Amino acid sequence: MVYTKKVLIILNFLLFISICNSSLAIEKKKFLSLKKNTVNLRQGPSKNYPVKLIYKKKFLPLEVLDSWENWRKVKDFENNNGWIHISLLSGKKTAINKINHSIIFRSNTIYSRPLAKVEEGRLVLIKKCKKDWCKIVSGDFMGWIKKETLWGNIN
Repeated sequence: MVYTKKVLIILNFLLFISICNSSLAIEKKKFLSLKKNTVNLRQGPSKNYPVKLIYKKKFLPLEVLDSWENWRKVKDFENNNGWIHISLLSGKKTAINKINHSIIFRSNTIYSRPLAKVEEGRLVLIKKCKKDWCKIVSGDFMGWIKKETLWGNIN
């Protein structure tokens, strides 16, 4: 009897560990956006490192790959990566349209009225997201777009 209780405890513990490991594997990507219109992307986490490129688009979404003190290693839509100081990054939810002529709809269904077409590479501001759709603002248009057409902070 004592033996079976120990076996059950060990099996429950192993099951718990496997569930924890699988949930970590499904971890969501973290995105931030640029806080200013001009931001330097550096080769390393310090102002002593050379500038790789200069971003000139406020709210551009960036995927966070790593961190070191007040610096974040980030990757952009075109797979450029480097380091940016955290003071130049924002939590504002934004995304880039990755499919040419994506359609913004009045509501979150393809049967609603289409409002506009969005070009590939267009920056959009995210208001909220549901399972398959995000409510976005792009220029003068506010509406819903399929999540699969966006790259950025859509969770």
